Amino acid sequence: MAKHEEFIDVLGARVHNLKNIDVRIPREKLVVITGLSGSGKSSLAFDTIYAEGQRRYIETFSAYARQFLGGLERPDVDKIDGLSPVISIEQKTTNKSPRSTVGTITEIYDFLRLLYSRAADAYSYNTNKKMVSYSNAQIKELILKDFNEKKIVILAPVIKSRKGHYRELFEQISKQGFIRVRVDGEIVEIEKGMRLDRYKTHDIEIVIDRLLVNKSSKKRLEETITTALYSGENILMVLEYETNTPRYFSRDLMCPESGISYPNPEPNNFSFNSPKGACAKCNGLGKVNKVNLFKIIPTKSISIKSGGILPLGEQKNSWIFKQLQLIADRYKFQLSDPISKIPKKALDIILYGGNEKFKVNSKVMGVTRSYEIDFEGITNFIENQYKLSESSSIKRWAKDFMDEVNCETCNGKRLKKESLYFKINKKNISELAQLDISELANWFATLEENLTVKQLKIASEILKEIRTRIQFLLNVGLGYLTLDRSSKSLSGGEAQRIRLATQIGSQLVGVLYILDEPSIGLHQRDNKKLINSLINLRDIGNSIIVVEHDKDMIEHADYVIDIGPGAGHYGGEIVSEGTFEELKQHNTLTAAYLNGTKKIEVPKKRRKGNGHKITIFGASGNNLKNLTVDFPLGKLICVTGVSGSGKSTLINETLYPILNKHIYRGVKKPMPYKSIKGIEHIDKVIAINQSPIGRTPRSNPATYTGVFSEIRSLFAKTSEAAIRGYKPGRFSFNVKGGRCETCQGGGVRVIEMNFLPDVHVTCETCQGKRFNRETLEIRYKGKSISDILNMTIDDAVTFFENIPKIYRSLKTIHDVGLGYITLGQQSTTLSGGEAQRIKLAAELSKRDTGNTFYILDEPTTGLHFEDIRVLMEVLNKLTNKGNTILVIEHNLDVVKLADYVIDIGMEGGKKGGELICCGTPEEISKHKKSYTAKFLKKELN
Repeated sequence: MAKHEEFIDVLGARVHNLKNIDVRIPREKLVVITGLSGSGKSSLAFDTIYAEGQRRYIETFSAYARQFLGGLERPDVDKIDGLSPVISIEQKTTNKSPRSTVGTITEIYDFLRLLYSRAADAYSYNTNKKMVSYSNAQIKELILKDFNEKKIVILAPVIKSRKGHYRELFEQISKQGFIRVRVDGEIVEIEKGMRLDRYKTHDIEIVIDRLLVNKSSKKRLEETITTALYSGENILMVLEYETNTPRYFSRDLMCPESGISYPNPEPNNFSFNSPKGACAKCNGLGKVNKVNLFKIIPTKSISIKSGGILPLGEQKNSWIFKQLQLIADRYKFQLSDPISKIPKKALDIILYGGNEKFKVNSKVMGVTRSYEIDFEGITNFIENQYKLSESSSIKRWAKDFMDEVNCETCNGKRLKKESLYFKINKKNISELAQLDISELANWFATLEENLTVKQLKIASEILKEIRTRIQFLLNVGLGYLTLDRSSKSLSGGEAQRIRLATQIGSQLVGVLYILDEPSIGLHQRDNKKLINSLINLRDIGNSIIVVEHDKDMIEHADYVIDIGPGAGHYGGEIVSEGTFEELKQHNTLTAAYLNGTKKIEVPKKRRKGNGHKITIFGASGNNLKNLTVDFPLGKLICVTGVSGSGKSTLINETLYPILNKHIYRGVKKPMPYKSIKGIEHIDKVIAINQSPIGRTPRSNPATYTGVFSEIRSLFAKTSEAAIRGYKPGRFSFNVKGGRCETCQGGGVRVIEMNFLPDVHVTCETCQGKRFNRETLEIRYKGKSISDILNMTIDDAVTFFENIPKIYRSLKTIHDVGLGYITLGQQSTTLSGGEAQRIKLAAELSKRDTGNTFYILDEPTTGLHFEDIRVLMEVLNKLTNKGNTILVIEHNLDVVKLADYVIDIGMEGGKKGGELICCGTPEEISKHKKSYTAKFLKKELN
């Protein structure tokens, strides 16, 4: 028998739908767990093996430490042997904060900050000369050498180019025992009550000592230097009597010519998330919102009275229009004049504000009346509303008149001026962050040749760390990203692979990695790189478990476990296991797709569409290179291309916001484009993105799709409910009234156990039914509201077939292959693929018009071959009704079913953003350059 340590043995796993299974997983191998969506793959990999590994890790802490971490539940499993420390990399969407970038997630930027704070040379932003810093002894030697036998004055700078009268400062200096100061280049004695012009800028230095430099004055010079550096906060100034030219010396970094100094650098000085490093104007975001005058006054041919100033609208009886009337009286124009006729000075006051008093002679009364214009100005008002208002709708209103532009102070570089003048090999940290990762790798490859011996000694360890991390990003196919790329602009697949790169960059050995579909959003071309990275990780001595549906990944696995036979309560069993070749011989659904006995058939002919098309001209957002693209209507369109080529920018960031604004007055601003044509041929747009559905125990398929509201209304209309006066709210388990108050509508009670996992027990009052006795007495066709929640979708479809509104929603959930789940199943227990399809069902069940434009972003996430077949049937039905469906997808089973394919490439990042080819799958497969063509050709043959 094999040595027990060579396997991870799981005995009696019963988490979620697993049916008391025993499984033996080989260690230090690449193991793939596959099967239908919802069959129990994640329950085995994440909720059993990962959860137990995590729990054991926390058990090693002291009881005192554990009480702060909260107990982790012991998964429902008899025994797991041979478990190593576990790291999971799940399908989490990344941080959406504008402060999070590729550099901060991968920690490369943190190492760069360390490198720059320890090994960079500082340069003056005034003279571009190298900054210097000296010790007291070095300053003494320099003065003795450069000013030998010369009369000098040693001064301590205290004020540099600042306004004020400084009376208190002079008193303070006088109390310290000094009698002279140098004010604006002139040495004067301090007098009682001495003060300067408070509205002018001044330079003030304290005269510490006047002396002749020679060998006998060494001791005196030493004491003077110490006093001067103390009073001048580490800076002193030497003035030669004859030439009157100053020279500066400092313990900090300082420019020897202009005397400006920088604080000694710390890693924080290079962080745009710290007040020490961030640009003060934009707070380290690199962008500011600025009022756009064209948005306030779109055309100057209209008068103010007719609504020429957009934020104000047409004239009404309000304070602001009375102020405008005053300005008109003062500058002799009418509010009914076109804006182009208004004097420039008056328009400036209207836009930027003003304050003046003036008198007007009243012809009727024969008296003179005084008026005062005190006007904030429309641009200032909009800016203040945006900055200070607490209402999100007012902020949104103000933002409509503003553009997000690069910050003028830092030019979008996010850092303070001083931080940008620290350089290594002629580049500052911001310039490095703007390089593609592949260019950055080349820069670091030749860096040693340009460093001094001292810099090399300091930097050697840091460089090693940076290179390893960069190499891993290249290995997972992310060489086109830049470090300053905001993490909210990353696609799902990019974000997942960055997390993978961060994990694998740590080069641990003897660890069990569990990955959740790492191939999402990856083009077939990059799939090889990902598989090789995982194989390398295995070869250095780690065990890898991957939950995956991708054929390539299954083919390269050392061992495959297939869970099934169905999904939900029809699954949860091991239907076959072994190597890829062994798996293909078995009689299972997965095997049938792998050995080709079952396949998703290529349609005999492609749809012709309805003859209309939407054309977008000159799309140039992010990396798009002035694209003009046709989207033929009435077809199934597929947009494909390598990761980072610009698919999401074109569709989610440009096309969808334009359509949304046109149909629903959406507020999201599209990326730059020149024009769009054919938009009048559609009357509804529905976009389904990758964001997860709400995962709380109180959310379930019935509440998420909105069908539960209809069911509650149905119960409220029954005669018994009407007699009792029950409204729909009575049948909600989230509000007081109809729910069981013992468990507050949860159906279970949580019993907290210190140091042990919380125990969930069925509520003894309602027996897990969630509602109180009176509510459960109301029945529809003999069923209570609790019975309805426990029904499977399959049963509910026949039960509600005479209620069209409910039937349509349930039928769609049934059609996407989720007939086995119950209406009240907690969202937290749904798998990734199930949640994705619940979301699809909620959107697809909306009434289509026959001219609806659907946009789906990678709908096959988490889906098995069979699930994809079922989903494509639903999409084909919708397209056959005349709707247009646009799918962003890499999965070849979807691409080959499309009527029209748009391929964007060639590469990702700066080398992407071009239209490679478009047409039917057959036409695409003949293209010589396209990466998609090579893989598509195999599928079609």
